[in-house]
Amino acid sequence: MQPNVLTWSAAGTPGEHDYAVTGIDSKKLGMWAFLASECLFFGALISSYLLYRTRGPADQRPGDVFDIPYTSVSSFVLLMSSLTMVLALAAIQQGDHRRLRLWLLATAMLGAVFVGGQVYEFTVFTHEGLNISSSVAATSFFVLTGFHGMHVTVGVLWLLSLVGMSMQGELPVSRSLDVEIAGLYWHFVDVVWIVIFTIVYLVPL
Repeated sequence: MQPNVLTWSAAGTPGEHDYAVTGIDSKKLGMWAFLASECLFFGALISSYLLYRTRGPADQRPGDVFDIPYTSVSSFVLLMSSLTMVLALAAIQQGDHRRLRLWLLATAMLGAVFVGGQVYEFTVFTHEGLNISSSVAATSFFVLTGFHGMHVTVGVLWLLSLVGMSMQGELPVSRSLDVEIAGLYWHFVDVVWIVIFTIVYLVPL
């Protein structure tokens, strides 16, 4: 039987890790491709915000109700979750499943705090008369930040599912790639938020 020229195993054992002809694991390559498409998606949303952020009545623009110190703290919380995600990956690579669950839970908790802070911020904006239908500027703001919040929420659920798998013994060291791929997604949403926070909250109109 001739060897399969399209895939090979990192450890020489078929089925352990399948690699594409690029030498990159196919799962990881798929995640990178997905994140590339997400870059285009968020790029379009950010461009729309930049185009429309000054449209509409002056008293119905998001920049008039921003609480920069509050959002800065919320942003710091999300950025710190990248550190705990790195620690989670290091833990499974070392075979320490207790610390793996600890850091995954910490990452999920920090992400949940960020989402909760965003919900609170949206609630305050609504009470001050700014909502998704107030103006085209408000619409572009809520759509951009809201979709990012949805991505963080998906990440939190993903991390919690990994915790559940670990508790059931379904996440051995040999499957550390699953945690690494989740980490790629998580770091992506963190980096995207840095861009969003800078452009939306810090760049003056």
